[in-house]
Amino acid sequence: MNRYPLWKYILIVIALLFGVLYSVPNFFGESPAVQVSSAKATVKVDQATMTRVADALSKAGMAPESVLFDLSGNQGSVRARFVDTDTQFRAKSLLEKELNTDPNDPTYIVAFNLLPNTPQWLQSLRAMPMYLGLDLRGGVHFLMQVDTKAVINKRLQGLQTSVRSMLRDKNVRHAGISRNGDQIVVLFRDAETRDRAREVLVSQLSELALQDAADGADLKLIGTFRPEALKRTTEEAVQQNISTLSKRVNELGVAEPVIQRQGADRIVVQLPGVQDVSRAKDIIGRTATLEVRMVDESVMRGTEETAAIPFGSELFKIGKGAPVVLYKDPVITGDYISSAGASFDQNQQPAVSIDLNGDGGRRMREATRSKIGKSMAIVLFEKNKGEVLTVATIRDELGSRFQITGMGSADAANDLALLLRAGSLAAPMEIIEESTIGPQLGAENIQKGFNSTLYGFAAIAIFMMIYYHLFGFFSVFALAVNLMLLIAVLSTLQATLTLPGMAAIAFTLGMAIDANVLINERIREELRNGNSPQAAIAAGFDRAWATILDSNVTTMIAGLALLIFGSGAIRGFAVVHCIGILTSIFSAVFVSRGVANLWYGRKKKLSGVSIGQVWKPNT
Repeated sequence: MNRYPLWKYILIVIALLFGVLYSVPNFFGESPAVQVSSAKATVKVDQATMTRVADALSKAGMAPESVLFDLSGNQGSVRARFVDTDTQFRAKSLLEKELNTDPNDPTYIVAFNLLPNTPQWLQSLRAMPMYLGLDLRGGVHFLMQVDTKAVINKRLQGLQTSVRSMLRDKNVRHAGISRNGDQIVVLFRDAETRDRAREVLVSQLSELALQDAADGADLKLIGTFRPEALKRTTEEAVQQNISTLSKRVNELGVAEPVIQRQGADRIVVQLPGVQDVSRAKDIIGRTATLEVRMVDESVMRGTEETAAIPFGSELFKIGKGAPVVLYKDPVITGDYISSAGASFDQNQQPAVSIDLNGDGGRRMREATRSKIGKSMAIVLFEKNKGEVLTVATIRDELGSRFQITGMGSADAANDLALLLRAGSLAAPMEIIEESTIGPQLGAENIQKGFNSTLYGFAAIAIFMMIYYHLFGFFSVFALAVNLMLLIAVLSTLQATLTLPGMAAIAFTLGMAIDANVLINERIREELRNGNSPQAAIAAGFDRAWATILDSNVTTMIAGLALLIFGSGAIRGFAVVHCIGILTSIFSAVFVSRGVANLWYGRKKKLSGVSIGQVWKPNT
């Protein structure tokens, strides 16, 4: 009656092993470390960089406990672990000098970090501690305002160019195109030409609302943004900024950064573990822009650094194919690139395939139609400094799709495609709010959260064992398993633990013990009704199951609603809450009954059970 088959006990043992292995890493703590990452999109951190870091530290007598190469970012990073923070600070200063020959234009970023002390054999099993949120680990918080006016202005400039190109392509003559605030004004000499122009523009520029006007003898066609197009343009700009910021911050290796939208035109950036505000500003400001420019061939190749640079051109000294003199006016910018990917040319050599949007394809055709045999360069700008990525010869008229060949290797093709896809900020941003949470405050929050969970667990354990005796012990054991499994699952998912998450853990304790209370009271009721102890145990677990399931399902519905419709801290609470419900059902019913069956199921003649006072009604 009260015997589990062997496979159920094996399942419980597996669950216990999983819980121990994947929850233990959270108790090993962290060691101070420094992280070396690339400060330029064109520079990758590799094994040679790791060797260079280790040699520099060893020569200075600051040999680290370990040096690790991490490939999690797009450009990789090197992390060196130290015994104390004093060595960490000295190592940071040393590496900044050793790795960056020009302090004003650093090649590498050397930042403080923390590395978990989890043993290597546990890390090989992917057993890692949970990430800690900003309120527990400390870090920096920014609230950034997107300049939507600049977005609209930039888009209107592009539309003005498009209007001019479309009318020229269709041979529609006009008397001038100008900007008047948020309006594009096209002048015409006669109504018939204006009507033809309207037909052309309506068919190709759906985001513009066109209306007629007159100014003396001139007839006007005024184009303004449609409200839905205006809203869409702003939405896309904010989303592009979020995407670009995410790529740049992730390259630094910040554990679980938060980059999310707040309101119509604001972005929240949270960087846990980062304490240097100026460094954080530099990180989120690392956004690259790309330009395609024609080579000024009036300057003979090989004489660029000594020749006089013509007006309207400039000299680039850094990059592949440099030095080279390029025209200042770009053919296209990164905004016109819709996609880019590594591929192979007709000779099966690594290349990069680029797709341009409609305006970009038109501009590229116009620029290359008469430049067959000439050279063209792609330039990456970071912090107002340009670096030549490649200089290529135009073999044919280019359109919306073309290839950049001569990449040399597949890795070089992948890197260039990544840079082309990364794009730039769609609009400038301004930091309107910033704050720093120190690690001491985070440590205090962790201690308080840990104590609240510990004292809550202890109070529940004492009450249950006093009131339900041995069955109270079974319940406490199941509660401990539930807590261990919850932490293990969160660690496996590499979830970010915040104060609301810790509150959800404490709340889960109360929810989990409620199921055991229902089971124990049901067993007592069966004993009062005169059932034998073995029958009472079996009936207690079986008949309490429906009530436990109903109560947890309704609570799960509330948790899913918080998860779906909530944001930020509310969603963090909901995730822990929902996972806690699943682990509590398993531990309260499956594990608790397994322990009870193991203790009482082997006894054929059972005279009573230790479940506290069973009050019987007076007869």
